[in-house]
Amino acid sequence: MYGYAVRTLGDWAAAEDAVSLTFLEAWRLRGKLEEDGGSVRPWLFGIATNVLRNTTRAGRRHRAALARLPDREVVPDFADELVGRMDDGARLAAAKRALERLRRREREVFQLCVLAGLDYASAAEALGVPVGTVRSRLSRARARLRDLAAEELTEPHRGRGQVGSDRVEAVRSEGKN
Repeated sequence: MYGYAVRTLGDWAAAEDAVSLTFLEAWRLRGKLEEDGGSVRPWLFGIATNVLRNTTRAGRRHRAALARLPDREVVPDFADELVGRMDDGARLAAAKRALERLRRREREVFQLCVLAGLDYASAAEALGVPVGTVRSRLSRARARLRDLAAEELTEPHRGRGQVGSDRVEAVRSEGKN
């Protein structure tokens, strides 16, 4: 019976279900079986054929119903976005710490040109320095910021956020200007 179901359906699991349904149906219809009717095998295979036909038809209808459904929108996994945001937050915090470690003059030029979007001439006018000075400070600031940001991302930050270490860092920064 099982071999017949497997060859008909081509699926081991579906065949197991069909055989179970066949014997369940045979048990339900056992009262119709004649006592001296001979072999039960043809009767069981008749029931199995009907069960397999119904199973095949139900599967076909199910696939057709699924085909009529509109395509589901893929919902992205929010965990990936959350990890990305956490990584972006860490990078942003590192960039902020690195920016604070720049010399005051380089930091001001960087903030005006990059963060505020001023051109060289406008930044030079705002700071009261020549345009060439703005260009050289910005170039140095970008190079130092790149190195400092990489350093900030790799080093653990012991003592950061403590009042005493912030004061020491501020004094060091101002002393470099």
